[in-house]
Amino acid sequence: MSLIDRSLEGTITKRLHQGKAIILVGARQTGKTTLVRQVLGNQEHLFLNGDDPTVRTMLSGINSEQLRRLLGEHRVVFLDEAQRISGIGITLKIITDQFPEVQLLVSGSSSFDMAHELNEPLTGRKWEYTLFPISWREFEDHVGYLHAEQQLETRLLYGSYPEIVSSPGEERERLQQLVGSYLYRDILAYAGIRKPEVLDRLLQALALQVGSEVNYNELAETTGLNKATVANYIDILEKGYVVFRLNSFSRNLRNEIKRTRKIYFHDNGVRNAIVGSFQPLDLRPDKGPLWENFLVSERLKRNMYRSTGARMYFWRTRQQQEIDYVEECNGRISAYEFKWKPRGVKISSTFLSAYQAEGHIIHRDNFRDFV
Repeated sequence: MSLIDRSLEGTITKRLHQGKAIILVGARQTGKTTLVRQVLGNQEHLFLNGDDPTVRTMLSGINSEQLRRLLGEHRVVFLDEAQRISGIGITLKIITDQFPEVQLLVSGSSSFDMAHELNEPLTGRKWEYTLFPISWREFEDHVGYLHAEQQLETRLLYGSYPEIVSSPGEERERLQQLVGSYLYRDILAYAGIRKPEVLDRLLQALALQVGSEVNYNELAETTGLNKATVANYIDILEKGYVVFRLNSFSRNLRNEIKRTRKIYFHDNGVRNAIVGSFQPLDLRPDKGPLWENFLVSERLKRNMYRSTGARMYFWRTRQQQEIDYVEECNGRISAYEFKWKPRGVKISSTFLSAYQAEGHIIHRDNFRDFV
């Protein structure tokens, strides 16, 4: 399959040579390096790979005169896997301040160290973007409506990492390798987790609760960890772009559930690899949760790529009234229910009335406008 055009390509291209560093973060294997190379095209540039020990040594503690010699006449510098370089934030600050003619493009495969390293030194000096697995919109634009329609179940089962999309027939084996390498290589290394089996148990528990509220006390009992460690590991999984959370929406009603959350996976294929199930959709008891995970993760991509500023929630009351997904954007509140087939679905009139919200039912036949 030829390269799929990514939504961020045009966005990043517009930011070139405006005096700020461009930071691209996201999980391993989402296509960050490929995207930057597409943006740069045939432009001459200096490429520095943070996975290279020589580059790590050279850029750790480098001063401005050494940087001047390193940069030479280059006006574009691409630093890949920047999180591997100690003190990289200060180095990038020196380049943006003292070499304003140089355009920096920086990629990183996790936000464990990137946020700490870059946020303060590069305040006001960077544009930052997150690259996710291929979005439905990117996929459909590439393969066309008909082929995408035929592939929907495949994407629900195997997800949308570039390597998975481009390797039909090999999805299971490649997913297992992908999960094993990027989950454990980054997360165990950066978090100092010595027992991968504990992380396994937590991931499986989260995967089996997709679409349901997550209780940290229950997760602690299931995994044999304490509540604080569960919360810490989930935070690590978020920073590693494995999962993300939705908090509960609560404003006006006394019986609303306030401090709770749902946790979703950024990619359906990763979720299914963790539970070890790739059964066809019609044979699955978790078809509803899979559909919900797909829609919420795709909506997150859409909101991030379009910079909508939308806030994402779910809603439930103590009387078990609930809404799958609530979005607040530009002062407007919208409520969404997700069903594979839309028969007999209603949205809580209590919520719609209390918040003057718009109600939508997203199903198999109308999901494209949502994602």
